[in-house]
Amino acid sequence: MKKEYYNPEDLKKFGEISKWNKELGDRFFEYYNKVFEEGALTAREKSLIALAVAHVVQCPYCIDAYTKDGLQRGIENEEMMEAVHVGAAIKGGAVLVHGVQMMNRHDQLSM
Repeated sequence: MKKEYYNPEDLKKFGEISKWNKELGDRFFEYYNKVFEEGALTAREKSLIALAVAHVVQCPYCIDAYTKDGLQRGIENEEMMEAVHVGAAIKGGAVLVHGVQMMNRHDQLSM
């Protein structure tokens, strides 16, 4: 039997994080639910953002959840993949822009 570190069934237990600290768990879920309410951004837009961020932070639970959420909101597969590419571009750019720090430090140390 194949064992995986990330058990898809664990996603169903997410709400149980309040068991060991009800106050903080409840506050987190209050905040989390508030964030995903319709506002300046639609729930659909927020779902796409969440999907892209899920890939950047490499959370398989979030990827599962927001792929499902996106499908339920009518988000097309091309839109999902484009969101993933946006996340990849930002992550890649963040890595590369830190190269400026390396170049600056190199120049300081080489003097």
